[in-house]
Amino acid sequence: MSTDQRSALELHDIQAAALQPRPTPYAGAYLALRIDDRRQARELLRRLIPILDSAATFDARRQVSLAVGFSFEGLRAMGVPEDSLATFSPEFQQGMAARAAELGDVGESAPENWEPPLGSKDIHLMLAGLAPDAARLEAILLLARDAMRDLPGVVPIWQQDVYAAPDEREPFGFKDGIGQPAIEGTGIPGTNSREVPLKAGEFILGYEDETGSVAQVPQPDVLGRNGTYAVFRKLHTRVADFRQYMRDRAADRAEEELLAAKFVGRWPSGAPLSLAPDKDDPELGADPTRNNDFQYGDDPQGLKCPLGSHARRMNPRDSVITGEARLHRMIRRGTNYGSQLPPGVYEDDGAERGIVFAFVGAHLARQFEFVQTQWVNDGKFIGSPTEKDPLVGANDEGQFTVPRKPIRRRFQGLPAFVVNRGGEYCFLPSLSALRWLADLDT
Repeated sequence: MSTDQRSALELHDIQAAALQPRPTPYAGAYLALRIDDRRQARELLRRLIPILDSAATFDARRQVSLAVGFSFEGLRAMGVPEDSLATFSPEFQQGMAARAAELGDVGESAPENWEPPLGSKDIHLMLAGLAPDAARLEAILLLARDAMRDLPGVVPIWQQDVYAAPDEREPFGFKDGIGQPAIEGTGIPGTNSREVPLKAGEFILGYEDETGSVAQVPQPDVLGRNGTYAVFRKLHTRVADFRQYMRDRAADRAEEELLAAKFVGRWPSGAPLSLAPDKDDPELGADPTRNNDFQYGDDPQGLKCPLGSHARRMNPRDSVITGEARLHRMIRRGTNYGSQLPPGVYEDDGAERGIVFAFVGAHLARQFEFVQTQWVNDGKFIGSPTEKDPLVGANDEGQFTVPRKPIRRRFQGLPAFVVNRGGEYCFLPSLSALRWLADLDT
């Protein structure tokens, strides 16, 4: 394949959900299926393919999408030959549960404590539906359920309903989903005009990436090219614990809000500390042309936005760090589940609430796993090896430093504000790969 062929992103062959931004607000659902009969699973694909949009045909007015992904065990259950399975990324082959220790999924977040059937080898095929409202979501889910009609060999075993609220805030009360990269060849703008668009090969297999090379494409080429890896994690959020921690260490409500913003790196409105260091600026937070248009280079000590804050860890931008930030950029899609804890409530009501975190990228190891292990659960890259992400890190009596003059402030005894309830590594095949899978005869 020529260099020119590799540089032209084949949007007509890429599942829309891999690249297209999500609507605001939206309703969604994740459905996990177990494959007991591979021939019936192939028939399911034949029925689903006509209702799947490509990145070229996605209707931005309707903003309804359905995605199809497979776990490694799911591809095996489909009858993909073993020599082809061996060409997938080692991390994908092992699956998330097997890599729990490396990812910091220990203690309460360990696989033995995950929500069944997450972490088992029964998660084979994942369907993800999204729409601007519940009615349009139900319409696409009805099409998916109709495709499963008379196919008892494909068994629904798990469903998680999700949503994004009109104010776009996640369970801790902060606006989410702001920082997305621009990707060459997609026509989809990023949210930071100061960030040079990233090579398509960072996110879609078969194209040149930021290193100037092309990542290993699962074989045969029709199976791997124009596909991508996806990660989903169901993260339970301990909102009351977070609020109590801030309240107990603040002199008043204003300091409580500032401290929470220092942990997150943004104010609840979405206004970044880098642009609004002293108080929230709702107008800034609501402006998509400004709320992510900044760098960290003018704040090397973290006096405005702490070096170890959640947002800065997830994307250090132009900060002076150990490593190259552009090699670890991700498409991140966070979406809520469960009811929100009402504002001002500090006692846990026992409800299950949190975020279903989704990652899309071509490099499981140096994108999701690197960020999770090196930036979330280690602080060496910013010179604080004993500190983890104060919001989502695997903390157990952890600590977090807020730089300030004349004396920094160090917070001790951080509990785990987020607990992993389970997840999996998936592969989102191209549309031509889905047809290839449907035509297998093994």
